[in-house]
Amino acid sequence: MRFQTPLVPARLIRRYKRFLADIRLEDGTEVTAHCANPGSMMGLAEPGMRIWVEPNDDPKKKLKYGWRLVDHEDGHFTGVDTSVPNRALREAFLAHAVPGFDGYATVRPEVKYGENSRVDFLLTGDGLPDAYVEVKAVTLSRRPGLAEFPDSVTARGLKHLGELSRMAGQGHRAVLLYLVQRTDSARVTVAADIDPAYAAGLTAALAAGVEVMTLDCRITPEEVRPGKSLPFVMDATAG
Repeated sequence: MRFQTPLVPARLIRRYKRFLADIRLEDGTEVTAHCANPGSMMGLAEPGMRIWVEPNDDPKKKLKYGWRLVDHEDGHFTGVDTSVPNRALREAFLAHAVPGFDGYATVRPEVKYGENSRVDFLLTGDGLPDAYVEVKAVTLSRRPGLAEFPDSVTARGLKHLGELSRMAGQGHRAVLLYLVQRTDSARVTVAADIDPAYAAGLTAALAAGVEVMTLDCRITPEEVRPGKSLPFVMDATAG
């Protein structure tokens, strides 16, 4: 998925009210940007960080910049816009570029299922079980090379685990897909210390037949593109 408008670099002044960020552009202009991320953004919102924002000229939007990336200034990036992973994955699914889903011809986003829920993707194909895919964007890393989810307590994420477990029990394919939005990670785990209930729910979901998949991403100021599988480990202290 390529960004619609070329991104421009900036420095973060502060993030506040979850969805707002004061930033300083390279010419010194200070503006407020939209931060499309309701999470804690632990480790990603420190004042002074180099970031990349997307300008827009849409008269319907009050804010003329959207925060898209954190630039770690060592060749690595983290994507912080939570709308990007599903857009990038939809392109990848349609291009049959996601491992394990080659035979699925139809990709439907935001399909109602379970109890007042919507699954991120429902994939169908001749002779294949329907695949219900929930996508989680992973941005937290507290140890080098290890990406973690979640970065805060997630009642919504726990609910999704229950919904997926019920789909698996009905004979469908139920997949929890962790899309790692960091280019500096080699493994993925669950942050059990941050949300013990989610970790317990994930253990139960695995026992119920839910699949866990992990994919890394190519992330640059030009594009975000899902890539290869990464190892998943349940124990955050392993290794």
